[in-house]
Amino acid sequence: MTKDKVFSKKLDSIESFEFNDEVTHVFDNMITRSVPFYHEIHRLILDVFQKIPIQNERVYDLGCSTGTTIQLLHKSQIESKKKSTRPIFIGVDSSESMVKKCREKLSLEKNLNFELFQNKVQDIELKSSKLIIMNYTLQFIPVEKRPAIMKKIYNSLKKGGVFIMSEKIKSEFNNVEDLVTDLYYDFKRRNGYSNLEIMQKREALEKVLVPSTIHQQKKLLRESGFTSYETIFQWYNFSSFIGIK
Repeated sequence: MTKDKVFSKKLDSIESFEFNDEVTHVFDNMITRSVPFYHEIHRLILDVFQKIPIQNERVYDLGCSTGTTIQLLHKSQIESKKKSTRPIFIGVDSSESMVKKCREKLSLEKNLNFELFQNKVQDIELKSSKLIIMNYTLQFIPVEKRPAIMKKIYNSLKKGGVFIMSEKIKSEFNNVEDLVTDLYYDFKRRNGYSNLEIMQKREALEKVLVPSTIHQQKKLLRESGFTSYETIFQWYNFSSFIGIK
């Protein structure tokens, strides 16, 4: 992986964060060093995947970035007792460079049945599926558009289908939010990011990444139609949720 140095030099002006060519080139390193327990979240997703009876059915990754999740799911399926099944993995991402990188990565895998779409999640048509994954994606979508997306996800799931969502979250209490933010920056420093990198990226993400509280995330799940849902992971200001139709 190419090391992330996007914000390592002092910038005269800081533009809003974009998933452009520069970010795509270092994204796998960036997300591994920026998202706590990133690999463990994938382990969680793989474990859930193994419990779902999927034959020749769709599995969506909304906000697929460079395709790591789909790649891991495919390898898990090949190595498991479900190797006779043929899921259709569908990746969606609004970034042209991410979709290009994703296609390059997934094309190296043998017998991987996949489709990729460069489109906004809010604009894509979702067909019936048994598993939908949306990791660190909803937080980049305007708040007012999130309920419709969640409703679309619920409606496209088959009975018993599973939705897994991971997000950066915020606390309902300002003093707690300040503390966990400091703790998160300590985590980034341990992973080699300088104070300059942390502060410049924070400014670039301001108003681009808009987190919700756990209460708000569960409200979205409930109002979209899920009656069975829960928080299945939390580390300070990052959390994962599951909904079962």
